Amino acid sequence: MSLPQATTQLHTQPFSKLLNAEVAELGEDKVALRVPITEQVLQQHGFVHGGVVSYAADNALTYAGFLSLKQNVVTSEFKINYVRPAKGEALMARAYTVHAGKNQAVCRCDVFCVQDGREVLCAVAQGTIVVMLPK
Repeated sequence: MSLPQATTQLHTQPFSKLLNAEVAELGEDKVALRVPITEQVLQQHGFVHGGVVSYAADNALTYAGFLSLKQNVVTSEFKINYVRPAKGEALMARAYTVHAGKNQAVCRCDVFCVQDGREVLCAVAQGTIVVMLPK
């Protein structure tokens, strides 16, 4: 899968398209998802709403799981720890697979704020990604 194909796939989710999210990097079992920081994603204290940071982590985790499992997948569960308020030009969620079995993968993600071309850690997440069963 190429970067443009991955972003096209991401944009089948209306919310991803609304946020103008894009797949910035793609590897065998790792991915980087970029979300521009705009006024619309800020909360009342001037930094990115935690739900948007969680969105970035969740989607990056799911992409990493998909790359390892090579089937349609969904998030079964995930946990996120916020390290610092997210401020800057963009969020960059970098996820990779820790372990993949036949039907599930455990993935980790670091979410960075891009500030003046520098990445600053703002959250860490881990999740379980599972293969979708046919209907």
